[in-house]
Amino acid sequence: MRPGGAGAAGAPAEGAVRRAWRTLGTARSLLPPPPPLGPPAGEGLQASPTAASCFLHVLPPRRQSVCASCGREPPAPPLPAPQPRLAVSPARSGPLPKPAPLHAAPCLFPAMLSLQYPDVYRDETAVQDYHGHKICDPYAWLEDPDSEQTKAFVEAQNKITVPFLEQCPIRGLYKERMTELYDYPKYSCHFKKGKRYFYFYNTGLQNQRVLYVQDSLEGDARVFLDPNILSDDGTVALRGTETSTNLYQKLYYHVLGTDQSEDILCAEFPDEPKWMGGAELSDDGRYVLLSIREGCDPVNRLWYCDLQQESNGITGILKWVKLIDNFEGEYDYVTNEGTVFTFKTNRHSPNYRVINIDFRDPEESKWKVLVPEHEKDVLEWVACVRSNFLVLCYLHDVKNILQLHDLTTGALLKTFPLEVGSIVGYSGQKKDTEIFYQFTSFLSPGIIYHCDLTKEELEPRVFREVTVKGIDASDYQTVQIFYPSKDGTKIPMFIVHKKGIKLDGSHPAFLYGYGGFNISITPNYSVSRLIFVRHMGGILAVANIRGGGEYGETWHKGGILANKQNCFDDFQCAAEYLIKEGYTSPKRLTINGGSNGGLLVAACANQRPDLFGCVIAQVGVMDMLKFHKYTIGHAWTTDYGCSDSKQHFEWLVKYSPLHNVKLPEADDIQYPSMLLLTADHDDRVVPLHSLKFIATLQYIVGRSRKQSNPLLIHVDTKAGHGAGKPTAKVIEEVSDMFAFIARCLNIDWIP
Repeated sequence: MRPGGAGAAGAPAEGAVRRAWRTLGTARSLLPPPPPLGPPAGEGLQASPTAASCFLHVLPPRRQSVCASCGREPPAPPLPAPQPRLAVSPARSGPLPKPAPLHAAPCLFPAMLSLQYPDVYRDETAVQDYHGHKICDPYAWLEDPDSEQTKAFVEAQNKITVPFLEQCPIRGLYKERMTELYDYPKYSCHFKKGKRYFYFYNTGLQNQRVLYVQDSLEGDARVFLDPNILSDDGTVALRGTETSTNLYQKLYYHVLGTDQSEDILCAEFPDEPKWMGGAELSDDGRYVLLSIREGCDPVNRLWYCDLQQESNGITGILKWVKLIDNFEGEYDYVTNEGTVFTFKTNRHSPNYRVINIDFRDPEESKWKVLVPEHEKDVLEWVACVRSNFLVLCYLHDVKNILQLHDLTTGALLKTFPLEVGSIVGYSGQKKDTEIFYQFTSFLSPGIIYHCDLTKEELEPRVFREVTVKGIDASDYQTVQIFYPSKDGTKIPMFIVHKKGIKLDGSHPAFLYGYGGFNISITPNYSVSRLIFVRHMGGILAVANIRGGGEYGETWHKGGILANKQNCFDDFQCAAEYLIKEGYTSPKRLTINGGSNGGLLVAACANQRPDLFGCVIAQVGVMDMLKFHKYTIGHAWTTDYGCSDSKQHFEWLVKYSPLHNVKLPEADDIQYPSMLLLTADHDDRVVPLHSLKFIATLQYIVGRSRKQSNPLLIHVDTKAGHGAGKPTAKVIEEVSDMFAFIARCLNIDWIP
């Protein structure tokens, strides 16, 4: 895979003839299909060249278990009154009455509002048989996002959540500080197209970044495309919701400037409905490479077509040569010299290596190793530049290393100097004589380097460095520790805090995790989290649990399918480490994750409710028995399995958040405060997951008198899975989240 970053998108085509390959479906170029969430990118969360974005909402305040003035317990939410109703379910269909309106429960406490959840219908007849196991699905009617009943449910839930978010005492202070500190310039790497340079730039608080063009690096920059003019609030959405499965993709050839109806079908897979294809043109323009994937595993088939063999041009299905016709390894195109093609692959090399394959003699026994697999470090991406150089980016203990190699021999020419952090942007193609790369870390918002490869010394220079006024990096420190998981495996974790703190267990902590789909969570800069550290006395922790790609395919396989419980064990052991070492205590600990990470934190809340004070689950995958039936969910079975299989069902039903909610037996243990976050236009992890889970939580746990912590959901509007979220919404959401954390965990604002 060629690295992403700015150079991967947005540039106009050059030349008289403009052509493009169009895939009918969601596959992008040669990238794998999207997992539930490429871990959240953008402010506050992990960024990576191929990651999607997601941001944060907040829980509402909890109810006190005993009134400070009179010593009485607040009234428990009443049981739903039985009423004759019709349900939308596999067994029956028909209209559902709107959920009962919110009831105004007595306010017993001066500082806290009493909480009562909506009366939600349960269809006890909705039962499905899984390999002899009868599983009730009483909220299956919420799977229809466009029904009046689902809309009423969402409205009723938001009517509870929104006031709680608005009434958090420090919200105004946090938002003011966030707005002030987030107003810093944000640049992408420059990338060259033809003779011109392009880059993305946000002045600070613009809702969307703007694409600029320059005739030279010293020339004046001009606006090429400003998406902010498309709408006042930075959001432009196509109305409608798609929940059907994404199947039967096709590849079309499109000539820019012509009508889409004139596109030419070049590839289809009628016998393989789950196959997803993406095409790429070779550097010399002669070959079309077609990468075919079936799921999210790092494996693909690789077909190619020699366009010189298409004597009449592209008129229909291309003459594909099946170079790799199995799913036994991943092959990412780097470059080619004639028929000798260079690929990054994990075939017989779980940490990846660089190989050459001659299309004239492509037998595996004839493949040549150009750069061998490293015994520990993971090769993340490779790019060719200046015709004869290879740029290789490795991951060493969750920190990036950037190297320059010789294309002919594979020899190492240079290791570029880097601090502890991540490469989050790169540009440079085979025809270019220069590269740009962007570095970030927990304490550095961004440094863009430029290296002129025509110079003998090959020394990079700082092209642009960004600072944030009001945050002094020297006041903080980042440490990386390795803690033992339940089975003894050493798990890396980054911890960020102010210098000189006492490890007495008094500090609030924010623990983030993902653990899936071979995705690595590397250091990145977050103003919102540094505000938490600075003004709330907090500690930030990021656990690099199994299931990710931090140590290659072996690490990935250690947290998927039958091994998925390892992810939850790793994350719970991270929390236990923070508590044991005096960083925090259970009642002061918030855990957060998005999508696959939402599954992570929800499952951990079910398994260890005593271990956490707050849980924020963003667009989580909560129904592990049905996820494969909606949109792109079928592609995730490579990580999760599928309930259609008896063996897989036995794995899934043990940890599926929706199916493992139970009231803690001990009188002194309740569920932590929980907020589920979803969006009305999320077509990756459809809203039904969070809607059904919150209904279940409120019914099983929320009715208990000992459950004083809130169990809430916020459904965002004009939003999807998180990518492209405007700055104004980002600020509102992180302000909500950290304001609630402060109220929930009794945290004071530190000026």
